[in-house]
Amino acid sequence: MTEILNYDLVVVGGGPAGMAAALAAKDNGVPEEKIIVLERDVRLGGILEQCIHTGFGLTYFGEELSGPEYADRFVKLMDETKIAVKLNTMVLNITKENQVIATNKEDGLITINAKAIILAMGCRERPRGALDIAGTRPAGVMSAGQAQKFVNIDGYMPGHEVVILGSGDIGLIMARRMTLEGAKVKVVCEVMPYSGGLQRNIVQCLEDFDIPLRLSCTVIKVHGRDRVEGVTIANVDDHMLPIPGTEEYIPCDTVLLSVGLIPENELSKQIDLDMDMITRGPKVDEMRMTSQPGVFACGNVLQVHDLVDFVTQESQIAGKGAAQYIDGLRHEGVIKTRGQNGVRYTVPQSINLDEKEDVKIYFRVGNVYHDKRVVVTCGDKVLFNRKKIKLAPGEMENVIIKAADIAEMTADQEIVVSIEEA
Repeated sequence: MTEILNYDLVVVGGGPAGMAAALAAKDNGVPEEKIIVLERDVRLGGILEQCIHTGFGLTYFGEELSGPEYADRFVKLMDETKIAVKLNTMVLNITKENQVIATNKEDGLITINAKAIILAMGCRERPRGALDIAGTRPAGVMSAGQAQKFVNIDGYMPGHEVVILGSGDIGLIMARRMTLEGAKVKVVCEVMPYSGGLQRNIVQCLEDFDIPLRLSCTVIKVHGRDRVEGVTIANVDDHMLPIPGTEEYIPCDTVLLSVGLIPENELSKQIDLDMDMITRGPKVDEMRMTSQPGVFACGNVLQVHDLVDFVTQESQIAGKGAAQYIDGLRHEGVIKTRGQNGVRYTVPQSINLDEKEDVKIYFRVGNVYHDKRVVVTCGDKVLFNRKKIKLAPGEMENVIIKAADIAEMTADQEIVVSIEEA
């Protein structure tokens, strides 16, 4: 028998995004007893529970915290409220009528009628199956996040001689973590001519431990039958194809993959939300509402962030937006945003013309740029023009659009963010 519940707001995901969104909705007028958070894990906190390194909270709290410490700040705030939380609960579907279908072993099948829904499911790692790597499928090939869970949560050492493919932040952090646990990290290979991680992680996790980073280089074959015995790496050309004659065999027993994160958007696709082909997340307005009225998205399910501090800030916007929607606020007329000349994407993808507050547009570039200008225009008007010493794909950027400028815009215009010569 299906249990039917009624809530003003359902938050899907109990990580840093979901908790921040739920708390912000409460602070903006949604009765706390009318908010419910659904989390598929056994506890709140999300991926932060296994991120025992420090570096979290510098922006939001003004102090350096570990991942569990950062999550605990919000778990304690949740405990002080009457916001309902269902753990070990998997959301199966969301309908066009904003009904949430979920299940757990205590309640069985649950149907929740919601006035608004916030999607905060986070992201997942791109698996080996998405890569074109020759060789067998021996033990010892895993994602960097899986290795992080083995070491930090389960207490298992996944290997002793390691090659890491991909220089995303998780891969960089695990290079240091494995070294501290006694492993030998032979090399970090990155197929692109630049690292996909934060500069501070390149310095603190690789350079401080003399771990080599090979750019424009990839793993072309994994060797071994039962267990990884080694890999063959090679340099790549401008088309990402291996260059003959550059092959090198490296003995190892473990290969960690840090080859990108993908927003966890199966639910978003089920309800046919308008999706951004670059971010892999839903298209949203400045309050993070998607193309389905009453459905909002925030955090890594919307766009992959560098810092959890930015996840928190964005999720608070979504919580406020959901509260306004529940209270009856509706917008009419939007202006779209887009990137060009090196800007890969912009979030939000649209802004309501009746917005009365300044709006922050986040974006990422598609290459490394030095001494360029970030220029934002709307028609013939320049809204923002600032020189940047360096822009890199691994670091999210943002610009602020003034409310006074938005008030002068019309729906036939668009806001364009571009990289120009200094």
